[in-house]
Amino acid sequence: MENTFQCLLVTQQEAGGFNLEVTQKSIQDLPAGDVLVRVRYSSLNYKDALSASGNRGVTRNYPHTPGIDAAGVVEESSHPDWQHGNEVIVTGFDLGMNTSGGFAQYIRVPAKWLVKLPQGMTLRESMTYGTAGFTAALSVAALVRNGVTPEKGPVVVTGATGGVGSVAVSILHKLGYTVQAVSSKTTSQDFLTSLGASEIIPRAEMEDQSGKAMLKTRFAGAVDTVGGNVLATVIKSVHYGGTVTACGMVNGGELPITVFPFILRGIQLAGIDSVEFPAEQRPAIWQHLATDWKPANLESLAHEITLPDLPEAIQTILKGKMQGRALVKID
Repeated sequence: MENTFQCLLVTQQEAGGFNLEVTQKSIQDLPAGDVLVRVRYSSLNYKDALSASGNRGVTRNYPHTPGIDAAGVVEESSHPDWQHGNEVIVTGFDLGMNTSGGFAQYIRVPAKWLVKLPQGMTLRESMTYGTAGFTAALSVAALVRNGVTPEKGPVVVTGATGGVGSVAVSILHKLGYTVQAVSSKTTSQDFLTSLGASEIIPRAEMEDQSGKAMLKTRFAGAVDTVGGNVLATVIKSVHYGGTVTACGMVNGGELPITVFPFILRGIQLAGIDSVEFPAEQRPAIWQHLATDWKPANLESLAHEITLPDLPEAIQTILKGKMQGRALVKID
């Protein structure tokens, strides 16, 4: 095993900005941890772009290597549950936030952060999903758990061309739901239709300005990835007893809504967190993604990039112009 490896390093400049470059780091520079993993693939998420931009709410100290996702092979382990050669997935917890992340050839992490790669899934496929796909799966699991079945009506997905949204559309379609996709991108129709969306709703249509406490019902359930007034509009439009999942806030952290949809229609709002989701429950979600929830068109959800491509891709995702997932091939 070599002593140095390639990584994307974000450094703060004296002028106040942040510089991104692919450089060398020493194995000894990695944080303490039970398991050293040789990373084969990672993926790009909005949180990675925030970390790479110097957002102190995500990453406190620089220089830093972002990457909240990693999939690879165990190189060294001091923990009995993991041996050299095990294929593993690492998402969430502190990876890529204040712990050196997956945009590197190696990571060192606590044993409890690892999930065994399930049968039926390759390392590449696991990062086609990444945190975005895992979050989408948690959202779908919440709908299923709360009794939102395909025969109850359409499910709407907001921010549908993004990482979470695109995977959610694909999983829901695989499970037999009628999926309606909300997007502000006028060029996204063919992409969303190919994922399984039966109808494309312009985002402006889901930005209710009427001030009404409730709207005409349209959906049996919803996967919301943007928050703000879009989330409020969705909640006000869901059938009696429906469930809405919430996992994002690019449209704002405020929720301009009354309690009426909740107490008059029995709507459930399910918050989705993929960072601290219990380690013991993660394998079951990944097993679904490897088997019965695996979209037939999984490969089409992502386009492959390499470490040197990351700075440009980070700017694309910050501008809201990323379509689907960016899979990062590390080696």
